[in-house]
Amino acid sequence: MEGFSQEDLFSGINFEDIFGGLNFDFGFSGGSPFEGFFHRRRGPARGSNIEVELAVPLERVSSGGEEKVHLNRPAKCSSCRGTGAEGGAPKTCDACKGTGRITRSSRKEKEHILIQQISICPACHGRGNIIEHPCKTCHGRGEIEQQEDLTVKIPQGVEEGMALRIPGKGMPSPEAGGTNGDLFVVIHTRRDPRFERSGANLLRQEAIPLTDAVLGTTLQIPTLDGSASVTIPPGTQPGAVLRLKGKGLPEFGNGRHGELYLRIDVRVPEKLSREEREHYEQLRAIEGKQGGVF
Repeated sequence: MEGFSQEDLFSGINFEDIFGGLNFDFGFSGGSPFEGFFHRRRGPARGSNIEVELAVPLERVSSGGEEKVHLNRPAKCSSCRGTGAEGGAPKTCDACKGTGRITRSSRKEKEHILIQQISICPACHGRGNIIEHPCKTCHGRGEIEQQEDLTVKIPQGVEEGMALRIPGKGMPSPEAGGTNGDLFVVIHTRRDPRFERSGANLLRQEAIPLTDAVLGTTLQIPTLDGSASVTIPPGTQPGAVLRLKGKGLPEFGNGRHGELYLRIDVRVPEKLSREEREHYEQLRAIEGKQGGVF
């Protein structure tokens, strides 16, 4: 393509027709649209992002607040400034002059063709420099393992699987002078024996004796802000669900609260004392006279 400009190669092409009007961002922010195709990255590469998972209790979801994250990650060696060389000054590779590539050219005079073969420099393995005296702290790797405790602010009503971003706490850049990636903390709700979470709602299962289901009773039910008194009406059937309004979790972003749903299981006795059996026999006799089914 020697001797041809970008406009010569792509003039007359309607990119909107090609891509069907899709909203792709090719970097055409002013100037020629061809700049997006021939854009070169400026500066050293950015480090990769890291993702960790954090389990938080329901109380933290309800109130919000701070939680600790324990993180082990490689960090740029401060002794060599990430270069891997003692004193932070590696030697420029003589073979490739610091480019990391070796270019071999040949020309076919009759066809007026120039052939260039570009390969990774075997002397520096593409780094562009040679470490003659490795850093004693990182042993020439340019990075060290770092343990760090971070404080993460958990928003009230944080949703299951929500990712919180902490800038600059990801992997270090693979190139000297590059910026770190980001850390993403993925929030999960810690298992709670009292409740099961469903969005902003909480579910709880409560077993009551058969007599309480028949006659009704009052229960003290745990909630996230203390206990609540719940009336079980007479004749409550197995599997009935009672709603405690506003006793769930706050909804993320709006402050409204979900509900606490109480599912009632009825315990049927497997073993009866002689006195209990007599009472149940009397009850069955009464039900039989009334034509009911016990």
